Amino acid sequence: MHTTPHFLSNRPEIQDSDVDVMSEVLDAVHLTTAIFGRLEVGAPWRLRVPERSFLSFYVVSRGSAWLELCDSENAEPIPLSLGDAIILPRGSAHELRDVERSDAVPFDFDYAACPRSSNGQPIVLGGSGPVTSIVTGHFTFAASPRNALLGSLPSAIHLPADAVASPPLGAVVPLLLAESATPGPGSTIALARLADLLLIHALRYWRATKGADSCGLRAIADPAIGNALQLMHARPAEPWTVATLASAVAMSRSAFAARFAELVGESPLQYLTRWRMSIAARLLEEEDLGIATVADRVGYANPVAFTKAFTRMQGIGPGSFRRGKRATAPEREREDRLRVV
Repeated sequence: MHTTPHFLSNRPEIQDSDVDVMSEVLDAVHLTTAIFGRLEVGAPWRLRVPERSFLSFYVVSRGSAWLELCDSENAEPIPLSLGDAIILPRGSAHELRDVERSDAVPFDFDYAACPRSSNGQPIVLGGSGPVTSIVTGHFTFAASPRNALLGSLPSAIHLPADAVASPPLGAVVPLLLAESATPGPGSTIALARLADLLLIHALRYWRATKGADSCGLRAIADPAIGNALQLMHARPAEPWTVATLASAVAMSRSAFAARFAELVGESPLQYLTRWRMSIAARLLEEEDLGIATVADRVGYANPVAFTKAFTRMQGIGPGSFRRGKRATAPEREREDRLRVV
């Protein structure tokens, strides 16, 4: 039997029950935050935003607006007021409109195409009517096997200013707005970290208020399935089977398999394989380890079997994956230094 793998250097040993599954998932996907800046849009105004590969977010610092998703005919427009925040986990195409939902000519807004101002000044768009001010940015996940716990997130998570289910949001949002309005030394890091907190509390808020009706993050709070997830995250190289996981959380094999699939959205072994490949991707990118060593640390005694599993998940073999990541590392480091644009 494998011992607990020390798959990242300089990490203290932890007990199975101490594993924070949500933090591990967010860490594995290499979350990067970028603040685009502030928009000041005067009525009448209408911004049309295309589908994107990252998670957009908006925080209203003045006025009101409507957000309309374009990926569902039945999606109701979402009203946004002062202090509200909204995150779009699927990068869905959407429109932002003035509070009157006037029939203004839409402006195609995108990070790459939108004109930018300097010296921290807002981007001014729209007409001469009442102004709405919005702080906007995005979260990017590095390419890796999509984690089922994040894959279940909805098209939009609306965070009202009076979200009593998550009191910390009442502190994070004002701090983010204040830092954006009066940037100073260190604002680049401060805004990125505050946006990270916004995402974490948004996930907690959604799990507490809406997640009970959907698979994914609610699995973490389930006593049995949450414990099984902790075991897989704490000891990914363990030769887990559905039977051993079920026994570890005191459930029958069939009941455990059914409950896990219901809450997580895929079978226990499918989830385990994806998690192992996420760890392997990080090892290949960050550590100077041979393929056989990486395979062993994620539970594969046979490097050939590991290579096949990795290629099936990533679309390329582990060697090509490593070379590609290291070739683009300088550019990624430059982007990380320019989080706030």
